[in-house]
Amino acid sequence: MRAFRAVTAGAVAAAVAAAAGCHGGADAAPPRTGPLRVGLAYDIGGRGDKSYNDAAAAGIDEAARNLSGMRVKEVAAARGEPAGRKVERVRALAEAGYDPIIAVGYSYAPALRRIAPRFPRTRFAILDEPSVSGPNITNLLFAEEQGSFLMGAAAAMKSRTGDVGFVGGNRSPLVRKFEAGYVQGVKHVNRRARIRIAYLNGPHDLRGFESPAKARRAARRMYCAGADVVYQVAGASGAGVFRAAKDAGAWAIGVDYDQAKSADPAVRDVILTSMIKRIDVAVYDFLADVADRTVTSGPVVYDLKLGGVDYTLTGGHITDIQPRLEQLKQEIIHGRVKVSPG
Repeated sequence: MRAFRAVTAGAVAAAVAAAAGCHGGADAAPPRTGPLRVGLAYDIGGRGDKSYNDAAAAGIDEAARNLSGMRVKEVAAARGEPAGRKVERVRALAEAGYDPIIAVGYSYAPALRRIAPRFPRTRFAILDEPSVSGPNITNLLFAEEQGSFLMGAAAAMKSRTGDVGFVGGNRSPLVRKFEAGYVQGVKHVNRRARIRIAYLNGPHDLRGFESPAKARRAARRMYCAGADVVYQVAGASGAGVFRAAKDAGAWAIGVDYDQAKSADPAVRDVILTSMIKRIDVAVYDFLADVADRTVTSGPVVYDLKLGGVDYTLTGGHITDIQPRLEQLKQEIIHGRVKVSPG
């Protein structure tokens, strides 16, 4: 899928060639011209997590194919690292002259609060975090609750037991948006459905996104108790939910990416559908905007209307309910069905 903006490769290349990129704080190097030098700071799991980070990586890869001469420096968070490491990582990118810098995930908010004001001519973007702001910060946001509503509706329609589950990587405001939409979607279809909820860690603990064994145990308990569809919003831990679904002969729902294409081939057949966030498109759009000097600060929200969230059909498991899901999608887009973020 191409970016939402009508940007051709030739037009972007020309814009990049003509644009002058700037970076730095008071001690920064002089403004430079030429191709973009992009700094990309991944969250835990980095490129190869088959979920959240890989969606950002796909946007970078698409931009690299279209933005002439673009160079990228990728760095990733380490499991269990102290919070200060994210600050050091972003500072190092800025001091090295990377501009723009993209922070993948809300955990980078403290880093941008500290570093962005010191480098006022460097463009920053952060995914999934509205609270950090500044004249050089773009917030790339998504209506996760809308896409998750459709996942809840699909789960309720496909469940034979009227018993479904949700596994979140941590109890952060972001993940709770997914839960809120999912619960509303389930209840919209079946008010009597039972919904089992499990979080792997507390709101500030990111280890829940890299603990597949813990996720597998949480999902197994749900399946053993009667659930037959479980939606996971747990990053790399989602692999454990898929394994538990395979063991139970039940369904799981993926997130962020079309995980029926990216997950271990041994478990792809139990992935009912996935709620995709077009993180790749948001990243590409931001880079193209920087290249043609039209980038703006503040929130940019990708919702169902923009195609920023959606569902997948890989495997053909929900083709029978697709007409109903499409109807619900249109009702949300036109405001006939209201979905609360929590």
